[in-house]
Amino acid sequence: MDPNFVQNLHNLLVQSTSNDTVQLKAATAQLNREFYKDPACIAALASIIASSPEQAVRQLAAVELRKRVSQNSGDLWLQLAGEQREQIKEKLPELVLAETNNLVRHSTARVIAAIAYIEMPVGTWPQLLPYLEQTCISPQAAHRDVGIYILYTVLENIVDGFESHLQSLFKLFAGLLNDPESTEVRITTVKALGVVAQYIDSDDKVDIKSFQDLLPGMIQVIGQSVESGNETGARQLFDVLETLLILEVPLLGQHIPQLAQFLLQCGSNHNYDPELRVLALNALNWTVQYKKSKVQSHNLAAPILEGLMPITTEEEPEDIDDDAPSRSALRIIDCLATSLPPTQVFPVLRQLIQQYFSSADAAHRRGAMLALGVSVEGCSEFMTPLMAQVWPIIEAGLQDQDGTVRKASCVAVSCLCEWLEEECAARHASLVPTIMQLVNDPITQRSACTALDALLEIMHDVIDQYLNLIMERLVGLLDTAPIPVKSVVIGAIGSAAHASKEKFLPYFAPSMNRFKHFLVLTGEGEEQELRGITMDAVGTFAEAVGKDVFKPYFADMMQQGFAGIELGSARLRECSFLFFGVMSRVFGEDFAPYLPNVVPALIASCKQAEHGEEERSAVTSAEIAASFASGLSPANAIAVMDEVDVDGNIEDSLDMDKLLDVNSTICIEKEIAADTIGTIFAATTGHFLPYVEQCTIELISLLPHYYDGIRKSATDSLLEIIRTFYALSEPQEWVPGFTNVVPLDARVRELIGHIIPALLEMFESEDNKKVVSSLCVGLAETITKLGPGFLEGRLEHFATIAVQVLEQKAICQQDPDQDESEDAPEDSAEYDSILVSSAGDLVASLATALDGDFASGFEKFFPLISKYYKKSRSLSDRSSAIGCLSEIIGGMKEAITPWTEPLMELFYRALSDEESEVQCNAAFASGLLIEHSTMDLSPQYLHLLTALRPLFVVAPDSPSAKLNARDNAVGAVGRMLVKNTAAMPLDQVLPVFFDALPLGNDFLENRPVFRAIFHLFKTQPAVLAPYLDKLLHVFAFVLDPTGPDQVGDEIRAELIGLIGVLNREEPAKVQAAGLTAFVPGQ
Repeated sequence: MDPNFVQNLHNLLVQSTSNDTVQLKAATAQLNREFYKDPACIAALASIIASSPEQAVRQLAAVELRKRVSQNSGDLWLQLAGEQREQIKEKLPELVLAETNNLVRHSTARVIAAIAYIEMPVGTWPQLLPYLEQTCISPQAAHRDVGIYILYTVLENIVDGFESHLQSLFKLFAGLLNDPESTEVRITTVKALGVVAQYIDSDDKVDIKSFQDLLPGMIQVIGQSVESGNETGARQLFDVLETLLILEVPLLGQHIPQLAQFLLQCGSNHNYDPELRVLALNALNWTVQYKKSKVQSHNLAAPILEGLMPITTEEEPEDIDDDAPSRSALRIIDCLATSLPPTQVFPVLRQLIQQYFSSADAAHRRGAMLALGVSVEGCSEFMTPLMAQVWPIIEAGLQDQDGTVRKASCVAVSCLCEWLEEECAARHASLVPTIMQLVNDPITQRSACTALDALLEIMHDVIDQYLNLIMERLVGLLDTAPIPVKSVVIGAIGSAAHASKEKFLPYFAPSMNRFKHFLVLTGEGEEQELRGITMDAVGTFAEAVGKDVFKPYFADMMQQGFAGIELGSARLRECSFLFFGVMSRVFGEDFAPYLPNVVPALIASCKQAEHGEEERSAVTSAEIAASFASGLSPANAIAVMDEVDVDGNIEDSLDMDKLLDVNSTICIEKEIAADTIGTIFAATTGHFLPYVEQCTIELISLLPHYYDGIRKSATDSLLEIIRTFYALSEPQEWVPGFTNVVPLDARVRELIGHIIPALLEMFESEDNKKVVSSLCVGLAETITKLGPGFLEGRLEHFATIAVQVLEQKAICQQDPDQDESEDAPEDSAEYDSILVSSAGDLVASLATALDGDFASGFEKFFPLISKYYKKSRSLSDRSSAIGCLSEIIGGMKEAITPWTEPLMELFYRALSDEESEVQCNAAFASGLLIEHSTMDLSPQYLHLLTALRPLFVVAPDSPSAKLNARDNAVGAVGRMLVKNTAAMPLDQVLPVFFDALPLGNDFLENRPVFRAIFHLFKTQPAVLAPYLDKLLHVFAFVLDPTGPDQVGDEIRAELIGLIGVLNREEPAKVQAAGLTAFVPGQ
């Protein structure tokens, strides 16, 4: 080796550690130009690590040596003479052991790992592993530390070649986990095990067992790090734990109860640093999320909730972005509620809430309220029948003497309004006045405005009696309140407009006048949020007051939307995109002139990168960006490492929290942009055609995105594009079945050929239930729109998606810890029920498109769907199973006949269900079966009438589910009358039938009702004579031009014709009923 080459290289490295920018740049340039392209630099750098007296230079040499070895797949390393490579491999381990500085030791260890990555797979460094094993059992703790660290870094870099050594490594690690002297040895051993875990295959039962035997020791090491306050070590170990939790190999299985208890103890211990407690609680959240089958089978929800409730009572930080144990505890309660069956969560939680809310300690009452709020999303269906016992707690909380409890109660109301709309809207008389009082209270003002916003969103017509009071109070706050409160006030005004619709007109112009100041704010933070929420509210105004009223503001508001995009804020771009979507819906084709400016902005948003070189340069200094891009700047490497990174990794030195924040806001913006594309195409139709190809390509590219919200939006928009493009192709009306398939336009087929394969490929690996649910619903809508032509060549693919979901075998339903031989548990989370229901929609759409050709498919699907109707299943499962079967009957029509008897037997059971929603679907389904089956069911009429009779007994103020069930029972009787009047005891049936008219809720059932009435007038008019006055009153009610359309054009036309006939026979009665205006010719 040329001593001058080594000395010159050393001098330049010394110069690189200088703070003089000019010297630094000059040294960097010379190193890259004269040294780092020469293989001799590898031996020289190794020599410098061994001989330089300066720690900073040795450190820099180690970092650069790792880069030179690794670059171009080891090309420079392999150019080095074999003898030199052997010398370096022999000397480096000795250098690491002799090195006194920890930073240099670790960086040099990474050099060994880089060399091992090249040499070990080809078997040219057999001495390394035995050497490392010997070093790991050295009597000197420092040597053990180095040995396990090198082994860890080698394992990190090499994937192949270690499988045969796993058992010997497990034995080695078992001892190191209990190292008597070194915390670092124990921590690095856990990290090494985290890497080894990724090598283990599901079939390697021996390795899985060996790994599981080490888990108690690993958990103990994590506990030691937390207890000693070693935040750096604890963070690394919790990262390992997260890796173990998300692996598909069931490594943690039997230890989940022990792990959950340990994490709960760490999270509950006030002696530990709050940040470490948050880490432990976050790990518990992952445990619930990723190992829910074990949490469920071991009934861990109750002990976890009991341990979390005391934590919810702890103080919350003021800043919404700051984390704290109390917030982490509430996140876990939310995760339990959404991941597990509500039967395991809410009964226990309800008892705890009642216990804590009765406490004299305000912090306990606040914790109870917040726990109630976060549990609603996952338990809303289960909670519904229990709300009579929940409301007194809510109302007491809203009037609590302590301001923090009142604020928490407002949060709970907001959550309840989102998930239990009908129940909350029904409580308006008590909720609105109470919340309006809290709006005046400075302590609760912001939370109360948020609760009011949520309540107004769901109030609909009821808002009329409060609108003036609400607007007076809210508008007043726009002058006096701080900016964060103004934001929620504007949101509430937007919700008031949404609920009141045209009744908002008197407030529209004054509100727009007040809002204009907020639409030109350019400051960051609170001002930005206020501007964005104002844009959202203006969009809601437009939908409320309509196109003509809003038109004078349209052009100016669009310019404000474009200005928001230019301000460089992801949040404002998101708000602008939402606004554009609303404007396109309101203005339709009149929105078309803006497409040349709107669509490129949407595409640019979809294209923008989130992570990697570009973003890293955006959030860090130019120098770090340059070093990250080239990997050739030693000066920045040492500068950054001294501050941040103990391992000498430039890549890890960036502010990842900041990077993730940037990514999350960009992801949400992309999600909205992707969704808006479909919305605007549907609204502007043909005007959008020039952009279809580019938008389709961009949306398809988003389907593999790591963020599920983007995948869902891209899926929704791509299917919307297919439907809209099809509508523009002037298609013939399709007929069900494969016999006379109406061919799709060639351009539509080509578009489908690009989109559907990409969606099917996404499904193959899709692990998010909401995305799969959206795909099923979107496909169902598209099949219903395009008909059998869309199914040609794709039927099996679509049916497979539905089968996998109904069998609970889709990727998103898999749990690696559940034995393959086990059936999925029948008691499931409410989100699981939503997914199953969406698969039912997909099956029903296939039946609708195929008619009798679906018969062979129904044979497969009937048992899959009917198994969801069991008493042990949730209300949602039971209801959607019967609803799905009714839709299938409507699609298959006469072809359903072979399954008449088992279906009718199932519907009888469902008619006696304890829930009105299920009874409603069962009444509808049994009526359709009577209508379409060719089997003579008249012998069952009396039995069915007896089963339907209780549904007719409904108080006027009953919940809508009961009223809907009554209307569907009336419809079923109507279908029976038409199918076989002779089998009906008319003297008993007609009084009950007509007494239930007019229908009040489900107007679609007016069709079978009026078909029955028309049928009786034609075939047995005499039996209707006693009921004529009643019927004329019903006719007047459904024809009332001031109300909604209740019967549709076809029924209306026939009904008016019937009124003409009756007018000739009973003109006085027709006139008395106010129907003269409807008499033809009048």
